[in-house]
Amino acid sequence: MSSTTPTPPPSSLTERRKTETRMEIARAAAGLFVRHGLRATRAEDIAQAAGIAPRTFYRYFATKEEAVAPLYAAGAQRWVEAVRAAPADAGVLRALEQGVRHTLTPGVGVSASSWEWVRALLCLAESTPSLRRVWAEVCQASERLLGEVLAERVTRAGAAENLGVSAVPDSDDNVAGSPAPASAALPSPASASPPSPAFVATPELRFAAAVASAAVRAALEAWAAGDGPAEGPGGPAELALRNLTALRDFPWGQ
Repeated sequence: MSSTTPTPPPSSLTERRKTETRMEIARAAAGLFVRHGLRATRAEDIAQAAGIAPRTFYRYFATKEEAVAPLYAAGAQRWVEAVRAAPADAGVLRALEQGVRHTLTPGVGVSASSWEWVRALLCLAESTPSLRRVWAEVCQASERLLGEVLAERVTRAGAAENLGVSAVPDSDDNVAGSPAPASAALPSPASASPPSPAFVATPELRFAAAVASAAVRAALEAWAAGDGPAEGPGGPAELALRNLTALRDFPWGQ
């Protein structure tokens, strides 16, 4: 598994500890990159800041740039899992929009105080080719997972329709402003339930996943490039919701 691939939910105490160690290293790396810059930061500096030996660092990451991948991947995983966690009777577009609200609204998916760190990491990726590759690999892995989640939702919606159960349509009344229900609260990566068996996305759903992923990525990058707050019309959630209107008339049936 690539170090930039979103990590599946850990299944044992040992795996949970490994995940926690990866995140501790990632936070240490991000702090040093933001304070001192990528070039001035060595892998040994990251190891020292994380309280581990350099050889331990290299057991987890091949390069210093890859050390921040878990932070990028955690956000990507929250977005995909939020789409998966949307109510079963929600249409696909509604599930995507609910995922955006749950992931990109300050104080919901990420604490309000963490958004400046998000901005700093995205700005680093924009200005540093080696970090931009890490960010791009995380986004690509997230896109593949999203395609599977969309295939799962469409397949199950089709099965429900065959049984005479109606799905909630994607209409202006139930897409644009409906809040995420409390039952759709997203678990953290460490406590997430095991994923369902993989569903194979059709070419059409792979395209839809690519468009939806690009809508969110472009919104995050546009917000990070400015200096506006994370809330309001110029925030990443509202920007992403506007971008997702490109999928409003997409034919979701298989």
